[in-house]
Amino acid sequence: MSPTLNKLQPGVQAPNFSLEAADGKTVSLADYRGKNVILYFYPQAATPGCTTEACDFRDSLSSFQDSGYEVLGVSPDSTGALANFSGDFNLTFPLLADQDHHVALAYGAWGEKLVDGEVTEGIVRSTVVLDQQGKVVLAQYQVKAQGHVRALRETLGV
Repeated sequence: MSPTLNKLQPGVQAPNFSLEAADGKTVSLADYRGKNVILYFYPQAATPGCTTEACDFRDSLSSFQDSGYEVLGVSPDSTGALANFSGDFNLTFPLLADQDHHVALAYGAWGEKLVDGEVTEGIVRSTVVLDQQGKVVLAQYQVKAQGHVRALRETLGV
């Protein structure tokens, strides 16, 4: 039985976390206090949809940063897999390893999903936008990889 998704709502304080990044450094949400954060959850590094989404974030990173947003990617991959993914696609923002999926659970991004006609449990592709105080501004669940970053830019006016 899948855990119940605890979807975050705008206005709530985002759960704090510390995760290891692809480069081996520990990244905490508290490190980003005073900055707007786009935290996106994706199922698996180097798969077609996840690569599309990551490259879209990479290609839009300067626009996001110019508008005051930092981007963090979170998946259940190992730091080694994340380092390879980051290097292979020249990803220029932190990728964080949530191998026990506790952060995905806290953010409502882990649960049952339909993959190739089969119900499985895992990361539900999601994006949570936080303000400078760490409060949720926007939470989107079950987003599509293709076109998501463009739609997010429109929503945020970036």
